[in-house]
Amino acid sequence: MKVLRGLSGTVAAGICALMLVVIGTAFMAGRRDFPGPGSESVAWHVVSAGIAVAAQIYSDKHRGFVAFSGSAVVFLIAGLLLWTQWWS
Repeated sequence: MKVLRGLSGTVAAGICALMLVVIGTAFMAGRRDFPGPGSESVAWHVVSAGIAVAAQIYSDKHRGFVAFSGSAVVFLIAGLLLWTQWWS
């Protein structure tokens, strides 16, 4: 279970890093007057990062199936974010 929680923690950190990249790109796009990610994409990333971090904290504080469920939520959110915002 430690390995799974460690992997989901890494994924949650990656989602946070993607959020910062999208926010930074939106900021720079607005200042330099070129098209960038819209407010919908920024909102998706902020909400996804919040859910992933909350699920990871929940997973870290619990044991057994409950911890597995928290890690599964992190992976589900990452897949949903990548599918809707990056691959479509």
